[in-house]
Amino acid sequence: MRFAKSILQLKLFIESVGYTWTDGDAFRDPRVHGEFGEKKGYGSSHSMHKLKLAEDINLFKNGKFLSDTEDHRNIGMYWESLGLDHKWGGYSGDGNHYSITHNGYW
Repeated sequence: MRFAKSILQLKLFIESVGYTWTDGDAFRDPRVHGEFGEKKGYGSSHSMHKLKLAEDINLFKNGKFLSDTEDHRNIGMYWESLGLDHKWGGYSGDGNHYSITHNGYW
């Protein structure tokens, strides 16, 4: 529930600073990607997407898709300001990834 509230808050922030967004990868079905801790398909074996604690957000400005990590920097900084467990993927080149930690994973 906390992640859902935080991601809504992030999307409202995105709009307040003049961007638009669409949902990207939000859930990785364990039937396709394996259970948490299991490597199957693309992504990490400990992906927070598998636990519904991560979402990739597609960012747009004036109708242009912004895919570079730097395009997400100010949004990532805002995300991290929401709590110590809020992690932005920009430090590993995954700028559109927003997650909450779980048992030390993110």
